[in-house]
Amino acid sequence: MDSVSVIIAAGGSSRRMEGVNKQLALLRDIPVIAYSMMAFEKIDEVHEIIAAARIEDMAEIEAIAGKFGISKFAGCAEGGNTRQESVVNALKRVSRDTSLIAVHDGARPLVDPAFIRQCIRDAAIFGGAALAVPVKDTIKQADGGFVTDTPDRSRLFITQTPQIFKKKLYFDGVNFAGEHGLDFTDDCQLAEAVGVKIHLTRSDYRNIKITTPEDMAVAEAIISFSERKDFGV
Repeated sequence: MDSVSVIIAAGGSSRRMEGVNKQLALLRDIPVIAYSMMAFEKIDEVHEIIAAARIEDMAEIEAIAGKFGISKFAGCAEGGNTRQESVVNALKRVSRDTSLIAVHDGARPLVDPAFIRQCIRDAAIFGGAALAVPVKDTIKQADGGFVTDTPDRSRLFITQTPQIFKKKLYFDGVNFAGEHGLDFTDDCQLAEAVGVKIHLTRSDYRNIKITTPEDMAVAEAIISFSERKDFGV
């Protein structure tokens, strides 16, 4: 069985959350990042969880991991100035015997463990995999405020996390980016830069990213909807 090291990216500035730390914000009295950690705690293949976080948040994140019984939590790594820097700092703490690296947004609390498991299987086969959903809307490309193209919607997907990679391929991507001064906002781009074809593992639209205060209300509504479905309401 493949062993997976999970890096939870939790070092953002929360600028669009009006100063509220989105990872530590309470969703039904549970911190957002706790949901993310609990989802990976349930996965047999996962053997360690590392959070990339701001120094001032580390103690609280460690306390959250203890409070919610995250036995696979292996500590925090210092967040960098960019997402890529934060992930690279956490990467230095990954166990040497791990075979797959999974990177997940700490602000995606509603990821389904079933989709995580499938993404792990796909990454083990193809080298890299990411959760994704088809776009619902028509997308326009624009220049100077005017439409230049309308891409075929059937070929467009919204990528989510986790994004999972074979360890060597991911390290190759990180090294390539470092050597060429590249900074990516998406972990798949690191693997793509060294020729890896990323498999898109179908997810669902509940796996939202908390970015603005409105997203907290959306997440609450999704939880309520899921509960009603579970009880046949």
